[in-house]
Amino acid sequence: MIRILVAEHLPLVRRGLVASLDAEPDLRVVAEVGSAEDVLPAALTCEPDTAVIDLDLPGSGGIPAVTRLHEKAPGCRALILSAQPTPGQVRSALAAHALGFMSLDVAPEQLAEGLRQVAAGRRAIDSELAIAALQCAPNPLTRRELDVLRIAAEGAGSAEIADQLFLSVGTVRNHLSRIMCKTGARNRLDAVRIASDSGWL
Repeated sequence: MIRILVAEHLPLVRRGLVASLDAEPDLRVVAEVGSAEDVLPAALTCEPDTAVIDLDLPGSGGIPAVTRLHEKAPGCRALILSAQPTPGQVRSALAAHALGFMSLDVAPEQLAEGLRQVAAGRRAIDSELAIAALQCAPNPLTRRELDVLRIAAEGAGSAEIADQLFLSVGTVRNHLSRIMCKTGARNRLDAVRIASDSGWL
């Protein structure tokens, strides 16, 4: 029997996932949570074999939740579900040590089989997404440029970014200019979108 933790913030979707998985003779949901911060405590308490994790969990999000699982509860292998999957999300999920990645509109039998694969230590990733992820361009941004872009993604202006990173405003503007040049972005919001979709952030 494969023991499963379901982490999904929408109650209706969560109940549907639980009902679908519990209908399988070899699968059993042992815990269900609705936020990223609840994933690890539930895993430590219920000791599931696998976790189905919504990418957009409230709180810190699905990817950090998977990272914490890998670090603190490595016996629980993760499969991420995304409502609007992108190749960058796949790359981020794999970097966080998720073994599975599927679209939220996956057929119930495909999800069940994916969880069986993940429980056995094998990858379960939609083939088209996997190919697209492999074709993504490598990250051209430096660590400092990524720091600048992450803070910009939160809506901060150049002065606020400078304060947080202990840089001059001019240096921040230079970093932003190089970021837009490297990504081909029209502006900083476009640069954030490109970097997120490519899995660099």
